[in-house]
Amino acid sequence: MPLDKDVTGSQDVTGSEAFARLAEERVDHRFKGLPPDATGRTVGELTAERRNLFTGGFTTPVLALSAERLEHNLALMETYTVRHGLAFAPHGKTSMAPQLFRRQIERGAWGVTLAVPHQVRVARAFGVERIFLANELVDAAALRWIAAELDRDPAFRFLCYVDSVRGVEAMDAALSAAGATRAVDVVVELAAGDGARTGARTEAECAAVADAVAAAGTLRLAGVAGYEGEVPDATPERVHAWLRRLIALAAEFDEAGRFTSAGLEEIVVSAGGSAWFDAVADVFAEIPELSAPVLKLLRSGAYVSHDDGHYRHLTPFNRVPEEGALEPAFRLWAQVVSRPSAEQAFVNAGKRDAAYDLDLPFAQAVRRDGAERPATGIEVTGLSDQHGWLRTAPEADLEVGDWLGMGLSHPCTSFDKWQLIPVAEADGTVVEYVRTYF
Repeated sequence: MPLDKDVTGSQDVTGSEAFARLAEERVDHRFKGLPPDATGRTVGELTAERRNLFTGGFTTPVLALSAERLEHNLALMETYTVRHGLAFAPHGKTSMAPQLFRRQIERGAWGVTLAVPHQVRVARAFGVERIFLANELVDAAALRWIAAELDRDPAFRFLCYVDSVRGVEAMDAALSAAGATRAVDVVVELAAGDGARTGARTEAECAAVADAVAAAGTLRLAGVAGYEGEVPDATPERVHAWLRRLIALAAEFDEAGRFTSAGLEEIVVSAGGSAWFDAVADVFAEIPELSAPVLKLLRSGAYVSHDDGHYRHLTPFNRVPEEGALEPAFRLWAQVVSRPSAEQAFVNAGKRDAAYDLDLPFAQAVRRDGAERPATGIEVTGLSDQHGWLRTAPEADLEVGDWLGMGLSHPCTSFDKWQLIPVAEADGTVVEYVRTYF
């Protein structure tokens, strides 16, 4: 899918030009961890220098992505989705990094999933032509912008959730007021269960929402969707059962002529977070033949960097090891700044630098005088704003000035703390800088 169409409206900047401007951005005090002596260079110039993460002037704390592991994860999910006949719209809110969006699309992704209007604007600025918004969109200003984008670019494909009659009415009113000429494609969201997150709770409620869409002149019913990660007390059996409800809903809508009347070229059935995509692959293989081809759209996003905590335990590849394994690509490097006792030490990275909403960082490696060794006997026990608290066992060899490499949990709250992330090869050579937009 091309990423170089004129998609930014009055800014008159193409996707290709937007990527070029990333390389032209000047390095300065905004980007923590980068070498102070690189100030004034462009990102492209700094990249060309191929500095070493450990000897090239980078300051701590600094978050780095593994070049090899990032590539491995991208390739693995491409292979997995092709093997299972799934279209793929990875959730871009994980990284909010257009460079990674581009690599995902180059790896065969149908498009990108996003969560809020700002994220859609970022993706459009970098030329993404297919966007799935996994939320009901009722903001009138955002809908006015979406309508203008659809009018401006015939190749732009946009879908979003609807889960209430009131939401459909609000969307229709806003789009009508904006003078929208292209109908906005929507998918009815089936809730994962009582007490789950968003979505219509029952099939009858879903039908009422679909009827409201049919009555709205600015919307078109394109399919059904949901998020199996919200199934209460999830087990493989419960997740499979909910996914079968979702495909049964699609079949019921089709039998009732809801999609035929919409004149669709394809019917969208979408689900898939990062914890149950194996179940999605299993059940979506059971989707019956409908009146139009079915776009089986998976939306997993955390795979791109994976992690050393939450998703390491939850990844479906633990259940299907024969299909491969994701590799944690993040490592946060901090420096020991205090060693007040034999049982305690402190590093200069804290809540402003490391994800901590699901798990604390995991001490993995210590670097001293160019040598790296395992972080034996070292545990991260807490985080202050700018300090990491360490418990050190008698066998821990740790001194003030040492670099401590830590694994992180939850990619979504790791990316958002860093605006420019070096991508380093195994020997520390930095080959790229990934820009984020949160």
